[in-house]
Amino acid sequence: MNIGANIFDAHSIVGDLGLVGVLAIIFAETGLLIGLAFPGDSLLFVAGIAASASGAAILGGASLNPLALFIGAPLAAIIGSQTGYLFGAKFGRKLFDRPDGKFFTRERVAQTERWLSKYGMGKALLLARFIPFVRTLVNPMVGIVGYPARKFFIWNAIGAIIWTELVLGAGYILGQKISGSIDKYLLPMVALIVIASLVPVAIEVLREWRTKKDLS
Repeated sequence: MNIGANIFDAHSIVGDLGLVGVLAIIFAETGLLIGLAFPGDSLLFVAGIAASASGAAILGGASLNPLALFIGAPLAAIIGSQTGYLFGAKFGRKLFDRPDGKFFTRERVAQTERWLSKYGMGKALLLARFIPFVRTLVNPMVGIVGYPARKFFIWNAIGAIIWTELVLGAGYILGQKISGSIDKYLLPMVALIVIASLVPVAIEVLREWRTKKDLS
């Protein structure tokens, strides 16, 4: 493990920190505010490549155990989100009701309550998994607004499994099929994942706009 690794670069995390580093970043990116800048989607994608049969050759020697990765990543995401939720539930109102809060304000808490009430816990948490920054912020927010812990855990687990296995699987499958540098594949694939996750949000916004237009 290289302690001089760049924790904001997916390739460096995989190559220098290995499986432990990947799982630690996934945990932090979903559970701690310091994880807002961490590369969640691209990290999972590169890790999936590293777990493939040709991963070491593609990534210059970096390789990961596929079984440990595909089991460990969703667990890290679940535990991370539970940590964020518990933090919000226990400390949120005291810390985030401050008018000048950097990340959380009373208006954002109110917006989250409206969002969860409108779309429901399941849809909101599933969509949040695929949207950078949102998947970090939504967990403590849900804790702050007081949604039931049991329901949160169920949807948290479902969302974590779908997100991690889907993005890891994309990288793993691509790793089996390509040779040479992954640079030309990485950004397009991450962009595609983000765009696909935003499609349901765009549909909901369009529906809301049409409803308001019809009522006006």
